[in-house]
Amino acid sequence: MATILDEIVEQTARDLHKRKQKVSLRDLESHELFEQVPRNFKQALAAPGISIIAEIKKASPSKGHIRRDFDPRRIARQYQEGGASAISVLTDQPAFEGRLEYLEMTYKETSIPLLRKDFIIDPYQVKEAKAYGADAVLLIVAITQGEQLDELIHAAREFGVQALVECYSEEDFNQVPFDLVDILGVNNRDLRTFEVDLHRGVELLQRAPEDTITVSESGLDSADDLQFLAGEEIDAALIGEHFMRQPDPGKAVKRMKMELQEHHKLST
Repeated sequence: MATILDEIVEQTARDLHKRKQKVSLRDLESHELFEQVPRNFKQALAAPGISIIAEIKKASPSKGHIRRDFDPRRIARQYQEGGASAISVLTDQPAFEGRLEYLEMTYKETSIPLLRKDFIIDPYQVKEAKAYGADAVLLIVAITQGEQLDELIHAAREFGVQALVECYSEEDFNQVPFDLVDILGVNNRDLRTFEVDLHRGVELLQRAPEDTITVSESGLDSADDLQFLAGEEIDAALIGEHFMRQPDPGKAVKRMKMELQEHHKLST
């Protein structure tokens, strides 16, 4: 029986085929943002303390519409003003109501690194990400087969963007080519069941090579969660739904960071 993730990937492949017919790989190079010098996503996450990747996310398959008052430009500005280290932009349209244009809008409103979050299965999408202003791309181990992950990582290097490689399980972790990967994420929410387990994610991240930047993703909604991650020496947290449900997402980022500082003061 096909899972939601399987259905999303199948739809991604169909949509990608149509886009390739309209815009060639060479055509992407003519986009105004393609030649921009990339912002350093890895460096932003490696700063002292736990870094926050704040996500621009309109909807999800499990929650439906998350934010109806949805203005990517305003949210991007708010995130940067609130102190986010980087911004993740969901560009998948069928399942998350995202658009590539949201990535371009965010690039023009901010100066911090941007991650294209999508279901990337083809080097075309990596080059597409670069053309629309992404500094990094999300690569999901669970939707790749054979040499596909290596191919996508090499495409990221070729096109000048960094790769956040994401795992869900022990099986995924064992497939990660750590000689090519320097940013590892674990999604605490299993996209097959949508169950969240923060501790499982941390256990996998802690097994990555010492110099790997580690990112905990999904199911995070409090300074307590960040305090836990910091105590486990995780480098960054990707948070979307919690911030997107707040009246001012940027103030929510700032508030969470201040609460984390208070936690730190109390524990020292």
